[in-house]
Amino acid sequence: MELVIKRFGELSAQELYAILQARVDVFVVEQKCPYPEIDGRDDRAYHVYLKDEEGIQAYLRVLEKGAAGPEVAIGRVLAKKRRQGLATQVLAAGIQVAKERLQAEKVVLEAQTYARGLYEKAGFVQTSAEFLEDGIPHIQMTLELG
Repeated sequence: MELVIKRFGELSAQELYAILQARVDVFVVEQKCPYPEIDGRDDRAYHVYLKDEEGIQAYLRVLEKGAAGPEVAIGRVLAKKRRQGLATQVLAAGIQVAKERLQAEKVVLEAQTYARGLYEKAGFVQTSAEFLEDGIPHIQMTLELG
């Protein structure tokens, strides 16, 4: 499995296509949730993914401060091959990107509630009541880095 970390402008057309396809496959098709996947924030993010000979297997983006709020944020976390630790690996890489490349003191994310345990294992704590986003239960979570 190869780890790739790139800013938007560094992505090739093929890489961007594969990222968008993976996100749509999971968040729109698999979860049966029509929503505006292309949200105008990708150009203010690091794109972090694990790939093998079959393509992207896990992905997330790390948004710089101001792209989605006042703090560095992680979003669009996915793993195509489940229960193999890929989400944990890509999340750890995303946290490192936030620390080292964006000098984040904290990282926020909006987690689908069922995935709370994944983020808690990485040190995130719940910071909101449950809410619906696009019809799916979510919670806000924060990781203090400083």
